[in-house]
Amino acid sequence: MTEYELLRIISFLERMRKPYDQLLPVAEPDQNWNMVIFLMRSYLRGQTVSMSSLAQSAEVPFASAMRRIHRLIELGEVEKQEKTPGSRTFYLVPSLRMIENFTEYARRVKALLAETFGLKSGNGDEEDYYFGGSYLAGQIIPPLEIMASSQDAGEDLKFLLHDDNYFASMRDMWSDFRAKLSSRKNFTLVPLPLLQEEVFENARRKRSKYDVIAVNMPWLGEAVTRDVCRPLTEYLEKSEINPLDFHPNIWATGSWNKIQYGVPIYCTIETLAIRKDLLEAYKLQAPTNFDRVIEVGRQLHQPHRGLNGVVWNAARGMPIAHSFMFFMGCCGSAVINLPTARLYMDYSQLSGEQMRPRLATEAGRKTLDFMHRLLSISPPDILDIDWNRGLEYFMTGHSAMAYTWTMRAARFEYDIRSAVKRKVEYLAHPHGPGGTSVSPIGGFLLIIPQSLPPERAKLAFEAISWMASPAAMKEHVKNGFPVAPRFSVSADPEAAASTPIVRFVDRLAKKNKLQNWQRPPIPEYHLVEEILGCEIYAALTGEISDQEALERAQGRIDKIMREAGYY
Repeated sequence: MTEYELLRIISFLERMRKPYDQLLPVAEPDQNWNMVIFLMRSYLRGQTVSMSSLAQSAEVPFASAMRRIHRLIELGEVEKQEKTPGSRTFYLVPSLRMIENFTEYARRVKALLAETFGLKSGNGDEEDYYFGGSYLAGQIIPPLEIMASSQDAGEDLKFLLHDDNYFASMRDMWSDFRAKLSSRKNFTLVPLPLLQEEVFENARRKRSKYDVIAVNMPWLGEAVTRDVCRPLTEYLEKSEINPLDFHPNIWATGSWNKIQYGVPIYCTIETLAIRKDLLEAYKLQAPTNFDRVIEVGRQLHQPHRGLNGVVWNAARGMPIAHSFMFFMGCCGSAVINLPTARLYMDYSQLSGEQMRPRLATEAGRKTLDFMHRLLSISPPDILDIDWNRGLEYFMTGHSAMAYTWTMRAARFEYDIRSAVKRKVEYLAHPHGPGGTSVSPIGGFLLIIPQSLPPERAKLAFEAISWMASPAAMKEHVKNGFPVAPRFSVSADPEAAASTPIVRFVDRLAKKNKLQNWQRPPIPEYHLVEEILGCEIYAALTGEISDQEALERAQGRIDKIMREAGYY
C-alpha cells in the first residue's frame, strides 16, 4: 500500500466519522482515534509533531490529552525523536508497530469497501483494488463504448503488459469499473524477459491472442521488421492524441522509418539516486563524474554499519548489459558506431559502418574500469543484484547511492516501508572520460498487433487513446508514478507537486538531456544485449580479462551485423 493510498483512506475515515460526531448526541471525542489519525497523517506527509500539537488534536482537555500521550509513549506506540543529535527538544512519531498495525487496519477497511461496492470478490487480494480517489468519482473512467463494443465483437479486449507497478495500476484502474465482468483476467502481466519472448511468439500466431501489447522501447526496430506491430497512421489522423504534447525524443521512440508504430505510455529515466542527508552529514558534494562517484562512495561505504556506497544493476544478462550500455554512453560512445548528432535519429536509416560495434575501444575500456571500481563500494552480492533487489537495498537504507530507473525510484517517496523518503536527491548520470551527463530513456510503447482483425484494431486504438490520455496519465502521476511523457501532464501543478521526480525529469527534458541512443532500437538489439550480458559479466567475475571480454563481444556482434548484410 502506498502512502498516497493510505492518506486517502485516512481522509475517508475522517469523513465517515464526522456525521457520527455531529448527529448523535451521545457522541464524545475519542482522543485515541483523533491522535492516531493526526499522528499517522503527519508522518505520511513528513510533518513534525510536537507534544502540544498532538495534545491539541485529541479534542479533549489538555491535561487529559497529555496523560494519554505519556501512556502511549510508555506502551511503545509513540516514540520521541531528537530534532537534532544531542538536542534537548524532540518531536513525536508513530512507532513501527503502530505504522504496521494502522496499515493493516487500512487494508481491511479497503477490502471491505471493495467487496461492498462490488469492485472485487470477497476472497480476492485487497491489493488488487486501488483506493484511488478521483477516478472513482468518474473523472477518468475508461470509455464505456470501448467496453460495450468489445463485448459486441464477441470478447473483451486482451492486454499483454510488463509486470510492474504502473501497468498493475492501469489494470486495476480499468478493472475497477469492470469487476462484475471479470476483466482482470484479460490483463496478462509478465516480467521483462518473458514479455520479450511472448511478444515475438505472438507474432508467429495466425491471429494475435492480444489486442494491445506493451513493448520495451529498444525492441521497436525488431518489432517492425518482424511484423509484430501495425502502423498507427490512419488511427492517429482521426484521434485526439497530439504528438506535440509529448517530449519529442519520447514520441520518437515509437517511430520507425517516419511511421508511428507505438504510443509511449510511460517513460522512465536512469538516474543516480543519492542520500542527501548523508551528503550533508559528511559535508560532501553530489558527484558529477565517475571519479567523484567512487570518491563519495568510498567515504560513505561502511559495510560494518550495514551501509554500502552504491548499488546498481549488475546481475548476469539484461541488468548488466543495460548498465554497461548506460555507462559507456556516459563516456560519449554508443555500443555501435552511431553518428555524432543523435537528436531525433531515425534508426531505420542506419547502414554500413554505422552498424559496426565499438566495444574494443578506449570508451569500452574506461567503462569496464569504472564498473570494476564500483564493485569495491558495492554490496558483496552485487553481481546477483537486478532492478528489484537494488531497489530494496537503497529503500531500506542499506546503500548511500543507487543507479535506478525513476519508475522504481518513485517507491523511495511513496512506499510506506521506505526508510529514505524525503532524503533522496536525483541526479543525471555523472559523466565519464570524454562524455557528458545525459540520462538514458526507458519505458514502454503500446502497439497494436499486425495480425489483429481491423475491427479489433480500431477498438484497441481507442483503448490506447484512453490509457495515454492526459487525464489517465495525470492520475498515475498523482498516485506516485512519475512517468509523464506529455508536456501537459508534467506542467500540471498538482502532478508536479506529487513527487520531485516529475520536476527532475521535466527539467532534463527541457535541456535535451534525455536520449535513447545508449540502447539503440535496431533490429539486432536483443542479440547485442544478450552478448553483452554474457561477456561483460564474465569480465567482472574475473573469468576473462577486460580486453578479452571486449574483443569477444566485438567479434560476436560484428559477425551478426555482417550476416545481416550491413557491410
